[in-house]
Amino acid sequence: MQLAPAQLPEHVKRGLKSLYTLHGDETLLVQEAADALREAARLQGYTERVVHTATGAHFDWSEVLASGGSLSLFADKQMVEIRIPSGKPGKDGSVTLQQLAERAQGNDTTLILLMLPRLDSLAAKGAWFGALDRFGVTVKFESIERRALPLWIAQRLQRQGQRVAEGEEGQRTLQFFADRVEGNLLAAHQEIQKLRLLYPPGADDASAVLSFDQVENAVLDVARYDVFKLSEAVLGGQAVRVARMIDGLQSEGVSEVLVHWALAEDIRSMKRVKDALQAGRPMPMALRENRVWGVKEKLYERVLPHISSSTLASLLQAAHKVDGLVKGLKQPDWPTDGWQALQRLAGMMCMECMECVLPVSVRGARN
Repeated sequence: MQLAPAQLPEHVKRGLKSLYTLHGDETLLVQEAADALREAARLQGYTERVVHTATGAHFDWSEVLASGGSLSLFADKQMVEIRIPSGKPGKDGSVTLQQLAERAQGNDTTLILLMLPRLDSLAAKGAWFGALDRFGVTVKFESIERRALPLWIAQRLQRQGQRVAEGEEGQRTLQFFADRVEGNLLAAHQEIQKLRLLYPPGADDASAVLSFDQVENAVLDVARYDVFKLSEAVLGGQAVRVARMIDGLQSEGVSEVLVHWALAEDIRSMKRVKDALQAGRPMPMALRENRVWGVKEKLYERVLPHISSSTLASLLQAAHKVDGLVKGLKQPDWPTDGWQALQRLAGMMCMECMECVLPVSVRGARN
C-alpha cells in the first residue's frame, strides 16, 4: 500500500502496520518520518530495537531474517530497522526481503522499517520492492522543488510559531530564504531552527513576524546545486537562477566539463526531438524515442514548438566552441575563462527558452 508523506501522520494515529518502507533522496524527510514511526512504536510497546545496515557484497542477510523472527527475553515486541544505503539489496537481500514481507502479514510482535534512498526504475520494479509494497506500507519522499520551497519554508516557520510579513515583503523574504538553501533541505531545516533561537516568538503576535533584515542577517548561504537541476532551470528560462547556479557549481568544485556536458546534451536532445517532429512524428512519440521523461518532458513540450531548427543549430555550434574552451582552447569573440563561457552559453539557451514561454503578443513586439 502506498501512502503520500502528508498522509503518514494521520495513518500512524489510526494504528501501526507491521511493515513500512521509506524511500527517497531527501534525507531529512525520510528521517523525520522514521522518527515519527519509532515514537509511535515505542508508545505501542515495541521496546526493543534492532538496526541492520546492509552494505557491501558480503553482508549477512541471514542475521536480518533471524532478528525478524525472534524476540529477546526482555521484550514482548521489537522493531527491526533495515537500512540499505545503495538501494540495491542484491540477490540474497532480495530473497530475504520478500520472505520478511510475507512474514509481516498478521505479525503483531515485530515491526519492520526499511529505509532506502531514491530508487531507480529497475529497483522500483523489482520483485523484492513489489513484495514490500504489497504486504506493507511504502512512502516515497520526493525532492522539494525550487518553486515549492518558499511554501515549505513558510510551513516550517509556522510550526515553530513564526511567520514572515504579509504581502510582497513576505514573499520577497521567502524567495531570498529559498535562494540561500536551495538543494540543501537539511541545512534549510537547521537555518529555520536557528531563526527560532535568534528571534524567539513572545507573547505578542508581532514578535512572531520575521522581517527581511532578520532573515538576511541570520540565514547562511548553504545552497547546493547539481547539473540536472541546472538543466531544468535553463529550459525554464530562469536566467537569474541559472547564473547563480553556475556560480554555485563553480564554488563547489564541480567540473566545467560536466556542466558543459549537461548543457550540450540538452541542446543535442532538443535538436533530435525537433528533427523528429519535422519528420512527422507526434510530440509524445518523439519524446519517448529520445528518452525524454518527467520534468524535462513538460519543458520540451512547452519550448520546442516555438524554437526553430536554425536556432538549435546555432546553439549546437556555440556548445561546440565552449567544449574547446573548457578544454583549454581559445575561440574568437568568446571569453577565455571556461566558467564565463558556460555562463554565456547558458544565458543564450535561457534567452531562447524564455522567449518561448512569453505571450504571443510580447514575442511579436520583441521581434
